[in-house]
Amino acid sequence: MPSEGARRPDETTCANAIFQQPWWLDAVAPGRWGESTVERGGRIVARLPFVVRGRGRLRMLTMPPLTQTLGPWVEPSTAKPANALSEEHVLLAELEAGLPAAEVFDQHFSPTMLNALPFYWQGYRLELAYTYRLAALGSEEELWSGLRSSARSQIRKARTRVEVREDLGLDQLYAVWARMFDRLGRRPPLSLAAFERLDSACAARGARAMLFAQDDAGRIHAVAYTVWDEHAAYYLLGGGDPALRASAAGSLLMWEAIMRARNVTDLFDFEGSMIEPVERFFRTFGARQAPYLRVIRAPARARAALAVRAGALQLAARTRTRAR
Repeated sequence: MPSEGARRPDETTCANAIFQQPWWLDAVAPGRWGESTVERGGRIVARLPFVVRGRGRLRMLTMPPLTQTLGPWVEPSTAKPANALSEEHVLLAELEAGLPAAEVFDQHFSPTMLNALPFYWQGYRLELAYTYRLAALGSEEELWSGLRSSARSQIRKARTRVEVREDLGLDQLYAVWARMFDRLGRRPPLSLAAFERLDSACAARGARAMLFAQDDAGRIHAVAYTVWDEHAAYYLLGGGDPALRASAAGSLLMWEAIMRARNVTDLFDFEGSMIEPVERFFRTFGARQAPYLRVIRAPARARAALAVRAGALQLAARTRTRAR
């Protein structure tokens, strides 16, 4: 949805996370995203992507599916801290002022952008949430030592029961993932065709891993899908067959995802959850809390719709750990 003739950000810059990249947004929200930008000297120094949902009085500026955070990017400053913060306030205020008219704004900002005061001063509400991150992905031995003993036991058990594969195809991964939503009477947040579009974009950039845990009988116990850029790797989705949950295949796949991530980046983001059992599972891998902000502007009549959407997101988060 960028306006015709608008300057397009460089794919290698203007992002705190893979989710802010134009190619990612093209894949998950084709024709439905736009951005507010600020330029200095003909150069983009700040941008705020958004996805448009609804029309008229129900128009919302929000985030696309399978996108943990969005929010603003501001070019890093080399000025003194006080001056840098002052300039950041100015840029964020300009981004907010440049947003199109909408009834609702609802986004999760990246953990690298904890400044939302200019939004707060304009009447937005700020909520604190947590993801879980594993930083300084060092040696395999150090990471293994950082696991809880229960996680190590689960991984060892799974290794005796399943084989980790990467060659079973996106359609099979999607089928396992979608069945979890079927059992809950819900539709997956992304269709297979949309997921194929996203996977093609990630694969073209060498930015994803697709993992399966399969036993000798050919049964798929669990799946996991991670994406990354130079900043971090993200556990995007996963799940498995509840009837085969005793194999602990989900724990093994999480470990294998971390092992692959350390070859390309130094940070693994579990896309953490505020749901207690999900949080507990992520913590067993040595991950630590990383705060991020949910930034909301919505009249009272729109808050019920936001609550429903938040419930759907929580449901999606629960499905990621049901097969661990």
